Amino acid sequence: MQGERVLAEVERALGVQFPSDYRAFIASRGGVDEFVPPAGDFLSIYAQGRLVEVNAAAEVAERFSGGVIIGGDGSREMLTYDFRQQPPPLVLLDITAEGWDAAIHQAPSFAALMAEFPTTGWRFDAEDDATAGEGERQQP
Repeated sequence: MQGERVLAEVERALGVQFPSDYRAFIASRGGVDEFVPPAGDFLSIYAQGRLVEVNAAAEVAERFSGGVIIGGDGSREMLTYDFRQQPPPLVLLDITAEGWDAAIHQAPSFAALMAEFPTTGWRFDAEDDATAGEGERQQP
């Protein structure tokens, strides 16, 4: 298929192999730019044809070695795979971030992000990060 060939070229150019859940989404949907209810946050997942250009423009290889931007919030925040870890989690990085220490964990996988995003939206602080994926705490 044409889409699989293009994605393989993108992976070669970026030096990564995307996880299967993300590959399946890109193959079936191509990308997304929409407000997601009920959280009401804007979610952008870039089409595969934009990935190399976006990552080059953001100087990701120089600023965030092991990172690959796949989308964002439609404004300043970049949704980024952290390929320094396996499997690579998804984090949010502001366009002015200078290093990985500014990354805010979003989800352990693309499938988890897409399942949680409608209710959680973007996580913007350490408190959101600390409670991500936790159930209700039991009282002693």
